[in-house]
Amino acid sequence: MTEVIVSQGRIGDRGAGMIEGAARTARALKQWYDVEPSYVGNSAGPANDDWTVSLPAAEETLSGLAQAVSASVETRRRTVLAANTCSASLATLPAAFRAYPDCVVLWIDAHGDFHTPETTRSGYLGGMALAGACGVWDSGHGAGVDPGRVVLVGARDIDPAERELLDKAGVRIIAPADVTGQRVAAAAGGARVWAHIDWDVLEPGTVPADYRVPDGLCRTRSVRFSRRFRRWTFPVWS
Repeated sequence: MTEVIVSQGRIGDRGAGMIEGAARTARALKQWYDVEPSYVGNSAGPANDDWTVSLPAAEETLSGLAQAVSASVETRRRTVLAANTCSASLATLPAAFRAYPDCVVLWIDAHGDFHTPETTRSGYLGGMALAGACGVWDSGHGAGVDPGRVVLVGARDIDPAERELLDKAGVRIIAPADVTGQRVAAAAGGARVWAHIDWDVLEPGTVPADYRVPDGLCRTRSVRFSRRFRRWTFPVWS
């Protein structure tokens, strides 16, 4: 059974349309899976604030998402999460790992999102999401994700300080030029998978995305990639 959870509260959103984008995705998923989505959070406008402001402001939404994901994965449902920002993973990744501690995270994203309060230059909460879930810094929303079970797929916009943290933590990286279904499947090693997808992983212009990072996955490869995914079982799609 599939369950669709939709984030509708601001979690550090800096661009207009992120919350609406999650809602539109939910409407499409409703038709695809023939299920009624569950909505978490109240819509709010974007702001160019620092993580020290956006994190406490997102407390209610992050806690609600964690509870929803926990309840879903504990019943062994196929949980699909439509999120407005990567920041949702601060709370949802730890929630999923409590139920599936042996799963592999495929972080399919142009960015590593492995900054900490000490390394971030932008102060953007989304750029710190994966590191927080791995316990590299304390977000207040749990941790427990083993960085050795994390694979960055298609990542290419990684700052030097962030790269150092990734290397030290043992996070694996598959560069865009090396991404194939076979390589990603080998990295997962037959384990259950949590797949996080940010569409900026694709070559700019393939689909709308907030950030345009050149040299991404090309249109042809991404089609083969998605077909390969259909043969796998994902507990969560975020």
